[in-house]
Amino acid sequence: MGKSTIFSGQPIFNQLLTFIDKSEIRKIAKQHDSERYVKKFTTYNHLVVMLFVSLEGYHSIREVILGLLANAHKLSHLGLSYLVKRSTFSEANKRRSSKVFEDIYMSVYRKHASSLADSRLKEKELKRLYIMDSSTISLFKDILKGVGRNPKNGKKKGGIKAHTLIKADENVPCLIRYSEASKHDHMFLQEAMNLPSGSIITFDKGYVDYARYQAFTDKSIWYVTRLKDNALYKARQEFDIPDDADSGVLKDEEIVLLYGTNKTKEHKARRIAYWDNENARVFEFITNNMELAAATIAYIYKKRWQIELLFKQLKQNFPLKYFLGDNENAIEIQIWAAMLANLLITLVKSKLKRNWAFSNMVSIIRQQLMNYINIYAFLENPEKSWLVLIKENKNNYQNSLFPEI
Repeated sequence: MGKSTIFSGQPIFNQLLTFIDKSEIRKIAKQHDSERYVKKFTTYNHLVVMLFVSLEGYHSIREVILGLLANAHKLSHLGLSYLVKRSTFSEANKRRSSKVFEDIYMSVYRKHASSLADSRLKEKELKRLYIMDSSTISLFKDILKGVGRNPKNGKKKGGIKAHTLIKADENVPCLIRYSEASKHDHMFLQEAMNLPSGSIITFDKGYVDYARYQAFTDKSIWYVTRLKDNALYKARQEFDIPDDADSGVLKDEEIVLLYGTNKTKEHKARRIAYWDNENARVFEFITNNMELAAATIAYIYKKRWQIELLFKQLKQNFPLKYFLGDNENAIEIQIWAAMLANLLITLVKSKLKRNWAFSNMVSIIRQQLMNYINIYAFLENPEKSWLVLIKENKNNYQNSLFPEI
């Protein structure tokens, strides 16, 4: 029997870890002094175990330890020479700063960002488009303040909010900040002030902050969002709608938004009324960009849905319903591990010619995580090994009078 190219000398998990630079982890660990008082459970070991948790979908520390024990003979491939104890693991999640895992995620993202860019995007506007939104993760304990009023019976659940920024042509977070769920979204707009001049950013109307909108204009950062129903503004000038414009454009005008104490401050913006056939309703968009076509502004806001799909992808494939620690640091570490697992699988997907649904890839990787399979060869042609086997059996018995069935 000939050799199959599907099988590998390394488990699938180890092939995912090749995207992570060990020397960079040592550098980050030194910057944060995260190896202080550590004998065996190093930052790298901690990272590998947390990725193991996310990829396998474990719900408790006991499950994690049993999962590692079941694969004890394969752990050397992952660079693990030490099997962590439950108490040590729990203590590390509490003591080792989540900032370490944030820096590791950003290090992997920056190193491989170029391979994530979608070459199919032709519009230059979309290549400089950023999308901002937040997603709330419920917690069973009141560790962080949740949203809403306190219930009459029982205690209100806590919640952590992940404020996320993505590039439209990459579809993975390029910036993440965590806060208690009760914190208002518009506080995160400050993070967008560091975007390059000429960038376009879109977000929903929950991020209303006219003072920040004016700061965007001063830095030549273009925003696209929806106008709030109670917004106070004055119409200045109505623009002519070209004959060849999208039929959905109903109105295009310059307005002045009033804000501040006694509404004495002004922010010049552009208001576009657009009829959306798909939803059978009128949307009112505002932007500080006066050059782009009205239909392009509407399309840019429509691209905002991309981040909603990312949140759905994360919550479906790496559900964060059970946490391995009851403190804020442990929770943030687990979320960073899920984000990194999502990034690693996205990087694998970017190297494949065959088009796979992300959830199917996660399912295959989760089931075969510690098996010796070449993930790229298998995903490009899952049937190849079986077809080779059928062909070899056919050749073995083609000259036989009594072929075996």
